Amino acid sequence: MTTEWSGPPIAVVGIGADGWGGLGEAARAAISDAELIFGSARQLELIPQGITVARREWPSPLVPALSGLFADNAGRQICVLASGDPMFYGIGATLAGLFGADQLRVLPQASSASLACARLGWALAEIPVVSAVGRPVATVLPELADRRRVLVLSADQHTPGQLAELLRDNGFGGSTLIVLEQLGGPRERVVRDRAAGWELATGDPLNIVAIDCVADPKHPRATRVPGLPDEFFGGAGQLTKSEVRALTLAALAPAPGELLWDVGGGSGSIAIEWCRTHPSCRAVSFERLEHRRRRIADNAAALGVPHIGVRGDILTDIGKSVESAPPDAIFVGGGLTQDGVLETCWSILRQGGRLVANAVTAESEALLLQWVAAYGGQLRKFQIYRAEALGNFTTWRPHLPVTQWTVVKGESV
Repeated sequence: MTTEWSGPPIAVVGIGADGWGGLGEAARAAISDAELIFGSARQLELIPQGITVARREWPSPLVPALSGLFADNAGRQICVLASGDPMFYGIGATLAGLFGADQLRVLPQASSASLACARLGWALAEIPVVSAVGRPVATVLPELADRRRVLVLSADQHTPGQLAELLRDNGFGGSTLIVLEQLGGPRERVVRDRAAGWELATGDPLNIVAIDCVADPKHPRATRVPGLPDEFFGGAGQLTKSEVRALTLAALAPAPGELLWDVGGGSGSIAIEWCRTHPSCRAVSFERLEHRRRRIADNAAALGVPHIGVRGDILTDIGKSVESAPPDAIFVGGGLTQDGVLETCWSILRQGGRLVANAVTAESEALLLQWVAAYGGQLRKFQIYRAEALGNFTTWRPHLPVTQWTVVKGESV
């Protein structure tokens, strides 16, 4: 929901490290004609002192204060300074969500990603960009793959060293990191080194890091495709095994931007693999036991999706999720026979959403049969065998058979 803005359109001006000299006439006029300019200390210093416009440095934290800041200055001609392109991980997108696009006049400059690709000769359209601004550097992990190139927006001068450590610890120590500082400005500088031997001193806080990935072939691969090896997850056996996990994620059918509720999270493997399929996917994992909740959080951070929400029992913590929208999909992997769990999940699932439930006991399977009779959907049963040594021979060890119910809310019986 947008907030009403009664003043003239808010000018959102992108400004690069080249400062005032790099701005076009329209951007300069938007700044000069303003009654109040908002920006960071670094951005405000780029405006010549001869521009006698009131200047206000952003508070921290910024986003919660935005509505009040603009309400206090309703009716004034406001200009907001942003780095490069305001709509590329910038304040422009935040303001558009707050006031609506019609209340903004956005004047972009080249983004840091555009400038970095121009310096490196990389095709911008083919390069994933990950922001480490206000996010753990671990969020880059799902993007890493051998011979892939990635750009990381740095939080500050410490981000390059943190990325080097992350790469070393996850089988990408042979990768080259290229740190591009103050792009487009008079103090532009480019330095590079391999992650394995990173010893460069901290540099300018305004930087973007390019990664030319080289994977260690001996290190286990962690791709975005569901069904990661079981050893990637800790959890004392409370884990949906790799093969069943792949089938379950296929049934849940994640799409970009969708929200999953993972009920009976265990080790968090379903929620984690859901979020790894696309950077915009979100998940909340409900788990009754505290030590398992800690394990879910640890696993999520280690696999590059630390934004997963972790809550307690669904029947008591259902109102504590930071996600206000109903889920697009729900997976019930634990607590299936607990009174009220399926009823609660079904009632909260949005119309057209998907519910997938896995059962391994006769009691839980019997419950699924009742729900299929009432709400339709599909039942499947599968069993996984893995080869194991038996003396000098090889035998097949069966895992517990799994009954899976998949249903779309709103489908006719």
